[in-house]
Amino acid sequence: MGSIRVFPGAGGISRGARLGDAWRRSPTPGSGVAAVRPTRLEHYAAIRALQREAGAPAWALKQLESRLAAFPEGQLVVECAGEVLATASTLVVQWDEYALDHTWKSITGDGFFTTHDHGGRTLFCADFVMDSARRGLGAGRLLFQAERRLCRRLNLRRVIAAARLPGYRRHMAAMTPEGYAKRVIWGDIAEPSLRLPLAQGFQYCGVIRDYLPEDRESGGHAALLVWLNPLYTPGEPPANIEAERRKCA
Repeated sequence: MGSIRVFPGAGGISRGARLGDAWRRSPTPGSGVAAVRPTRLEHYAAIRALQREAGAPAWALKQLESRLAAFPEGQLVVECAGEVLATASTLVVQWDEYALDHTWKSITGDGFFTTHDHGGRTLFCADFVMDSARRGLGAGRLLFQAERRLCRRLNLRRVIAAARLPGYRRHMAAMTPEGYAKRVIWGDIAEPSLRLPLAQGFQYCGVIRDYLPEDRESGGHAALLVWLNPLYTPGEPPANIEAERRKCA
């Protein structure tokens, strides 16, 4: 992910303004301000288009419907002037049941999120896709910020993500997926899907082999990443959003 250069608008940005404030105020060129929104069924076509462009396995409409029913707060998109720039789909799980031995299908209930567990302690990012032509505009950063906020709100221990390695296909004959991930971390290979979460405070924990066999670009593998919630309180139970939602209904 490249550096973000900030230019003052008509009213200018004070020299004392923080970079984070500046990029929030700065519009995406030619369109407006990017913002995180809850995923809706109307976003489905745009999400599928992003997945096709990225070479990522696509969801079925029934999978999206099931995810929204199971955990609507965990389904997010970044929109800018009506365009979907990025999307993330999360669920809550008991991570000890999966660790490094799981596959995408086992942890996500084959993409339907039937494995979502309100009593779990881990927010798992099952899918993350963004418009590669518009990297550097803050969409990925906004999604990771939203995931961290949700993790803190629910008093969860961590956010875990499995990052695709779409550039690995070109290096399969020369190195293992673990070796490829290390080269990316060392800066020898450019792989935005792994570099982005690292830049957002996630830590690399290893490679999950055969995580998603359909992902041929990644050789079926994924890099495991974790962000630990510094505000996690072990003595308190995870917040139950579903119970809160029923109270407000």
